[in-house]
Amino acid sequence: MTQHKTEKHIENLMGDPGITPLSPTHVLKDSEENEPARHPYVVVVAIDFGTTSSGYAYAFTKEPECIHTMRRWEGGDPGVSNQKTPTTILLSPDRKFHSFGYAARDFYHDLDPTESKQWLYLEKFKMKLHTTANLSIDTDLHAANGKKVKALDIFAYSLAFFKEQALKELSDQAGADFDNADVRWVITVPAIWKMPAKQFMREAAYKAGLVSRDNPDQLIIALEPEAASIYCRKLRLHQMVDLGNKTALNGYSPTENVGVGMTQAKEHVRRNRQSRTFLVENVIGELWSELTEGDRYVVVDCGGGTVDLTVHQIRMPEGHLKELYKASGGPYGSIGIDYEFEKLLCKIFGQDFIDQFKIKRPAAWVDLMIAFESRKRAAAPDRSNPLNINLPFSFIDYYKKFRGHSVEHALRKSNVDFVKWSSQGMLRMSPDAMNALFKPTIDHIIQHLTELFERPEVTDIRFLFLVGGFAESPLLQQAVQKMLQGRSRIIIPHDVGLTILKGAVLFGLDPSIIKVRRSPLTYGVGVLNRFVEGKHPPEKMLVKEGTRWCTDVFDMFISTDQSVALGETVKRSYTPAKPSQQVIVIHVYCSEKESVSFITDPGVRKCGTLKLDVSGTESPAARREIQTLMQFGDTEIRAMAVDVATSRSVKASIDFLSQ
Repeated sequence: MTQHKTEKHIENLMGDPGITPLSPTHVLKDSEENEPARHPYVVVVAIDFGTTSSGYAYAFTKEPECIHTMRRWEGGDPGVSNQKTPTTILLSPDRKFHSFGYAARDFYHDLDPTESKQWLYLEKFKMKLHTTANLSIDTDLHAANGKKVKALDIFAYSLAFFKEQALKELSDQAGADFDNADVRWVITVPAIWKMPAKQFMREAAYKAGLVSRDNPDQLIIALEPEAASIYCRKLRLHQMVDLGNKTALNGYSPTENVGVGMTQAKEHVRRNRQSRTFLVENVIGELWSELTEGDRYVVVDCGGGTVDLTVHQIRMPEGHLKELYKASGGPYGSIGIDYEFEKLLCKIFGQDFIDQFKIKRPAAWVDLMIAFESRKRAAAPDRSNPLNINLPFSFIDYYKKFRGHSVEHALRKSNVDFVKWSSQGMLRMSPDAMNALFKPTIDHIIQHLTELFERPEVTDIRFLFLVGGFAESPLLQQAVQKMLQGRSRIIIPHDVGLTILKGAVLFGLDPSIIKVRRSPLTYGVGVLNRFVEGKHPPEKMLVKEGTRWCTDVFDMFISTDQSVALGETVKRSYTPAKPSQQVIVIHVYCSEKESVSFITDPGVRKCGTLKLDVSGTESPAARREIQTLMQFGDTEIRAMAVDVATSRSVKASIDFLSQ
């Protein structure tokens, strides 16, 4: 064992000694191969797995312009459109899946407090994939009762739940059991997610039985703002609220009150509640007819967890899209407002009490957050009357036991401005107090937008599409409007929370619609090159059989923000160090910097491994050459390899999760 370890250690120090790069090439696939293949799938089902809420939608490949959104969820909240269900999951005390969404919340809520401590309840857990620095298959999550569970299990259970719901609905429609093999699955993730998080979602889908490892193409990982972008180009004016248009739209002037349009839009959605089928206009929509070759637009996807900014350009005549600047953004979704509310409660009642209350009365805490959620949606720039938040009885009761004085006393003593106690047992927040909770999150979003608009690639933006659940917030809308000062037209689709879902279905029907993307990072491997005096640092010199080599040279595949066409591949050839070698393992390194010379440069980190399984391809050739193709133009990085002497394909996989 130890000897193996030291060998490995030497190998790491020297870069991989078995890898000497043969001619590097960059290949563009022939255009014929870009023609969408007639896929065997009968239906495309997209799952929008959100931080705060989730849902699915589908379309049959025979009638792609008809998008069906899922059935109504049981137990929706007052004042919240229940086209999606909360991303909450409940496991029984023996850690088996029990329920998801409203059903999980309601069941958990009705449990006796002593019993509920045994059950595992999780919400808003998707953010863990964005915030965990060294994400792995073994990453843990914490349930509301403080117990640890494997993140992979929770994600797999959630996806399995959606698989079952969707197949059940499809079977009911078909009048017979619907076969999973006929479904192409699409799962949406934020564009700013790193490769490990995307791969984690894929692993969870394998575990949930959505698709098998033998047929990875049955699952597409779609990027949320891209999906929104695909959908937005199909909008017509009656499906959106245009904040930038000074003329009256649907008979109201947008400058008077942003909220009115939203209310009208919601009314329109409510009236059409019965119909869950949504027709995508494939006639030239009015908005589409205003876009011409080369037009640029920004999609700002404001979700529960993250904010994602993507810049796209239209390429005519088919209206393909090209990404102009790599996705940017950060963890500035609407749950930031919930955290601010929690901080406010800690300030009034004490952090020690809130921590204790969350563990001892988890269901009542969920209740309190639901009450806050509906008031949060009522916040608006021009609001003058206070917002009342019901405090659960057990909060008032437990506080008295914990502190020995009343909630009312705590509020008087804390002298937190603008939050009062009303005799009906509610927290009364002035509109200013509520707006203050929004401020940090909105400031982050505006700062990101401001930086984006200052970039040279981001000039002459025709439209800014505001999508995602948080886009419904009049406070956010007003802030974006103020920041843009008329530079672009702001457009908000009516069913803003479902934009990504519908776009993801369209993307699943034709994944080749986005022709050019930007690489988020610089990727490459460490290799040995011939040592050049004066160019290479002497401490990196290695003499092998009389030849002088330079170690740790960074062989770049692709650089950050480089544009990559769909199907574009980077070709490299590798030779096994020993003829008997069964597996070649190559470390993949990445960096945010554009130019990298050595894998030891500051900011370069090992981010994955490329594995070539060369067993069974032994050949008499003295020197075996394995040619590797890596594809970077898609939403995930793929690898393929072939043994040049025998033309046999070699099993190639690229792994970003096992560090």
